[in-house]
Amino acid sequence: MTRTTNARVAGATFLLYIALGLPEMVLFSRATRGQDVAAQLASIAQHATDLRIAVVLTLLMGIAALVLGVTLYAITRDQDPDLAMLALVCRVGEGVIAGIAVQRSLALLWLATGAAFDAQHADAAHALGAFLLGGQGASGAATFFAVGSTIFAWLLLRGRMIPAGLAWLGLLASALAVLVLPLSLAGFIRGRVVWLIWLPMAAFEIPLALWFLVKGVAAPSRRQPARGPV
Repeated sequence: MTRTTNARVAGATFLLYIALGLPEMVLFSRATRGQDVAAQLASIAQHATDLRIAVVLTLLMGIAALVLGVTLYAITRDQDPDLAMLALVCRVGEGVIAGIAVQRSLALLWLATGAAFDAQHADAAHALGAFLLGGQGASGAATFFAVGSTIFAWLLLRGRMIPAGLAWLGLLASALAVLVLPLSLAGFIRGRVVWLIWLPMAAFEIPLALWFLVKGVAAPSRRQPARGPV
């Protein structure tokens, strides 16, 4: 595909990714609300349809991550093929971990609605539920996403392929996510701080998507070699 085609596919996929991600977070949070594991499993049983829809959305987001990795790699590889490949691998890792998250969600659904969750096996069900629920939230997939986004934003900035202000916003927003998400995954940061980091990411990705769709992407700038003494 041409650079323009890759840019337009990336732009449309960015918007699709956001459109999938917002309802996925809302549905998953609604399905798993509760003060403890028992309450969360009971909530999942009552909102099984919400969790099933969230599973489909998560799977589609994983596929979208792969599309973004390939198209952004095609756009930025002329600037630095090694860094572009690393960013692509990060987005592939994001998609793979999203597939694992789907399996966790399906296991939670089975645990909450199946025969395993009864009075006879309550302790075992609670222990397994705590394990499965502990793997959700700000997951490793989001960290891989943030690392890949940081690298791609840097390459777009260095190659002057998009407006500098937009590229700087993407670089800073992605770098912030790289700092916060591993700490959240380890349990050092909790609550609203984790959710707030997605606001600058949205402020970057939505204008970037529209720019790609309308303007396309410029060819990467080339640094002129320094002239030696004449």
